[in-house]
Amino acid sequence: MRRLFKIRWIAALLVVAGAVCFLSFKSGDSRSFQIAKNLDIFNSIVKELDMFYVDTIDPNKTIREGIDAMLYSLDPYTEYFPEDDQAELEQMLKNSYGGIGSIIRYDPKLKRTVIAEPYENMPAANVGLKAGDILLEIDGKDLLGNTDVSKLLRGQVGTSFKLKVQRPGTEKPLEFDIVRRSIQLPFIPYYAVLDNNVGYINLSTFSGNPSKEFKQAFLDLKKKGITSLVIDLRNNGGGLLEESIEIANFFLPRGKTLVTTKGKIQQASNTYKTLREPLDLEISLAVLVNGGTASSSEILAGSLQDLDRAVIVGSRTFGKGLVQTTRPLPYGGTMKLTTSKYYIPSGRCVQAIDYEHRNEDGNVKRIPDSLTNVFHTAAGREVRDGGGVTPDINVKQDKLPNILYYLVNDNLIFNYATDYCLKHPTIPSPEQFEVTDADYADFKAMVKKADFKYDQQTEKILKNLKEMAEFEGYLADSSEEFKALEKKLSHNLDRDLDHFSKDIKNMIAVEIIKRYYYQRGSIIQQLKDDDDLKEAVKVLGDQPKYKEMLSSPAVSTIKKEK
Repeated sequence: MRRLFKIRWIAALLVVAGAVCFLSFKSGDSRSFQIAKNLDIFNSIVKELDMFYVDTIDPNKTIREGIDAMLYSLDPYTEYFPEDDQAELEQMLKNSYGGIGSIIRYDPKLKRTVIAEPYENMPAANVGLKAGDILLEIDGKDLLGNTDVSKLLRGQVGTSFKLKVQRPGTEKPLEFDIVRRSIQLPFIPYYAVLDNNVGYINLSTFSGNPSKEFKQAFLDLKKKGITSLVIDLRNNGGGLLEESIEIANFFLPRGKTLVTTKGKIQQASNTYKTLREPLDLEISLAVLVNGGTASSSEILAGSLQDLDRAVIVGSRTFGKGLVQTTRPLPYGGTMKLTTSKYYIPSGRCVQAIDYEHRNEDGNVKRIPDSLTNVFHTAAGREVRDGGGVTPDINVKQDKLPNILYYLVNDNLIFNYATDYCLKHPTIPSPEQFEVTDADYADFKAMVKKADFKYDQQTEKILKNLKEMAEFEGYLADSSEEFKALEKKLSHNLDRDLDHFSKDIKNMIAVEIIKRYYYQRGSIIQQLKDDDDLKEAVKVLGDQPKYKEMLSSPAVSTIKKEK
């Protein structure tokens, strides 16, 4: 009896002790408890699914989807890369990969992949592949219906394969032996001396080591006699933080604090300063930005603005003020993880989207201007946080016509350029080339022959308005007005092709020029009528205005539509 009582007493003691430990764990370290609890729940759910779900689950697929959903709920930059996707991560970090060096696209009508744009001096261009070539076979494997040909084109550097293509205008398929190379996209696709001794450098990325090429380009322009410089960061999505600091250092004194990162742990909080003697502290600078200017690009533009070293021209930048690092995971995996926010010299963070506070439906929004804070540049000019970098000269951006989207989407401009190149072995230089009226007439004839149809948003909106007017009882009194609107907004292909001919011609010219002069040529074409560049050249040519903007509070200038 005493033995039984003793056993019960010990059991009760163990229960109490366990409860005390549990409660202590829960109250003393609630966060650790919550993590442990939910990991246990997740593990149990996976086991239950595997044992009892009506169909056999793929554990890799199911768990991966769960991981991706969890990480996406934080921010779009925190990502998991399993062992099989390490090449993708390396390409992202280094901006390079083993392949042929060409943009490809899948044509649903042909059910085949087509060469869209070979890169200059890369394997695809070197062996003679051209835009418009239809991919038939890789090492004898038929590619019909294969929507992911890029995986077959990429591989270890130095490996080779046979590629069979059908070239428009030729009867027999062509075969090419291609050796994969490390594909490094150009850091500086184009630089030149513009009118009035204005230098221009197009910087496409901060991945890899672009600062070295930027330095060479700038020194070359200096030898050619430039007196001012335009740095084009439009659509530059960023890359390595250190590279943006290095390029900023070319124009800023040694020892200037450019970026401060602040994170949860001490290792994520750092201060980055210029470490070298500059290349030029006097040359006038203008930086072109737009909504595609992000991350490290914003550091460069924002730092030069905060230190009153450059006039920023264009439209507001993307607003990515988050810093990612990589962390190793079991089984060869890696997580790209947001660990801190960066702050530029004025003390502001340019992060535009608050991922921490979401709506009930899970959506996120940009930080409203009313909730942003005022900071000041070194000269005392007002700048704000929470919405990217706002330009000193804000240029109103022209909207592309709706018809142009459908012409591009239906490959009509692409196909016209392919036919044009078959008829023209050479064309004038990008600076001199233009799409003539005769060329455009041929294009319009091709569009009509293709029975081109496109969606007019005005017709949709008018239809919805008419239905609502009928529902609310207003249609009878306004029927004549609706008839007049329907007549004016009716689908008229000839009218739209003529009305939007300028934009369409420009897109055709870009597509044709890059067939002969690659990315460099397309940039030259786009700069011919570039409002951002015009404003930058204008302010650089007006030195009193330039100095005034950088020495006193600047008033944003909105360029009026023509």
